[in-house]
Amino acid sequence: MFFKVLNLNLGTLLVNKTFVYFRPMYLKLGKPLLDFVLSLIGLLLLSPLLVLISVSLFLIHKSNPIFFQVRIGQFGKKFTVYKFKTIKDNGQSHSFLKLLRKTKIDEFPQLINVLKGEMSLVGPRPDVPGYYDLLKGEARNILKLKPGLTGYASLKFANEESVLSQQKEPLKYNDEVIFPQKVKLNLQYYQNVSLLFDLKILLKTILLPFQN
Repeated sequence: MFFKVLNLNLGTLLVNKTFVYFRPMYLKLGKPLLDFVLSLIGLLLLSPLLVLISVSLFLIHKSNPIFFQVRIGQFGKKFTVYKFKTIKDNGQSHSFLKLLRKTKIDEFPQLINVLKGEMSLVGPRPDVPGYYDLLKGEARNILKLKPGLTGYASLKFANEESVLSQQKEPLKYNDEVIFPQKVKLNLQYYQNVSLLFDLKILLKTILLPFQN
């Protein structure tokens, strides 16, 4: 029994040491390389679809189909995020626009942000100023990560828009309930980030529309 416990402890120690050794290497070299290669491939493969959506949105909006917004990035630095515009200037929506939001296709232009090195494929979703940039203590470790096209927390709150639409005070509910939970989940991701973890999140993200 003693030797079994000893072997288990040694095995756990070896795994932990390996994780501690390779994690910084993955964050510094492996993850950026994975982001660049996969975002480039994604943009090339999806370019016909992106062009088609852009033309369709231009006809709907009669203006630029891309929405630009300042978000908080790695180390609390601001950057401009790209999204397909899914809200008309008069505030009205459209069945096609709703479909883009529901399937998260409106986020596809952020592959350009990933290619530019401003974002990662996997990480905390970028938020507007006034949230992640105001974190204190251990929670600020989240800012060491690049914001992601998808993430551990965003998968958990895949139905966030639907949940908020049912609240009497959506902004208050987001600030007091959803955002604190996202912080905890994103901190867990920071503490356990690895190639395998990222691949699992990417796979779940791809399968998510089919599950819904």
